[in-house]
Amino acid sequence: MIVLSESTEQIESSASASENKLMTEASRILGCKVYYMPRDFQRCGTAENALWHIPKSAIETAGIWVGYIPELERYKAIYQAALAKGIRLLNTPLEHQTALEFNLFYPHLKGLTPESVVITSTDECIEAGDLLGFPVFVKGTVQSIKMQGWKFCIANNQEELIQLTRLLLKLKERSRGKVIIRKLMKLLHQRLAPNGFPMGREFRCFIYNQQLLKYGYYWDGQDNLSKLSTQEEKQVFSLAILASERLGVPYVAIDIGQLESGEWIVIETADAQFAGLCQIPALELWNKLKDIF
Repeated sequence: MIVLSESTEQIESSASASENKLMTEASRILGCKVYYMPRDFQRCGTAENALWHIPKSAIETAGIWVGYIPELERYKAIYQAALAKGIRLLNTPLEHQTALEFNLFYPHLKGLTPESVVITSTDECIEAGDLLGFPVFVKGTVQSIKMQGWKFCIANNQEELIQLTRLLLKLKERSRGKVIIRKLMKLLHQRLAPNGFPMGREFRCFIYNQQLLKYGYYWDGQDNLSKLSTQEEKQVFSLAILASERLGVPYVAIDIGQLESGEWIVIETADAQFAGLCQIPALELWNKLKDIF
């Protein structure tokens, strides 16, 4: 297996940078060949130039991209440039997009995840609010703004919904021109994050070809909700595998959460190449991947 890593030797304070470095080192320890590439094309110009130092392989080899969520055009370009070198990333551009963009994965997961509406302008807020009822959860098609706190995700009325929609549409890397309005479902929780966001009982599952590799509690730290009983594990795994089967994306991360009622639901999905570890030891995840490839 070949790893294309955006990790650098520069000191970066972000959690994503630290995790990229951890994932890269874990893959190297387990024998993967690692090649580094820049985070963007600002200096190198093209994907081909970004991968110029990688020798072409006579035999096609599986590849994993370790880095930051890329723009779709960047993923497409790197995918094709890597393929020309004999490296096939685990997810095609369409599979990558399907796992990452809510408006694409939602049709596959209806009935497993809360009812949602996709909008592209503030003009659609009234209809979306009337359909789902307030309060609603608001996010971009790729990411929410939950790191800023609860109030940046929840609209209690039309005015707040319009404000959040306008903000998200400006954040192109999170919304890609689409805002997701979701029926608000209350997750079981015991703690609040420092920014006031409820730390719901949620688990991230890493899956390859409908096989669960590893799972971990979504939030940092420990609480009484971070451990699953044997029966709960079966419920979480079953739902995660069902979602992956419907989605049809080879390497996917699926977040499963528990409502206050006890019911388990799918929160969202992501291309696992760019998903956070969520308390999963990096070496254990990479060891599972190594066993497959």
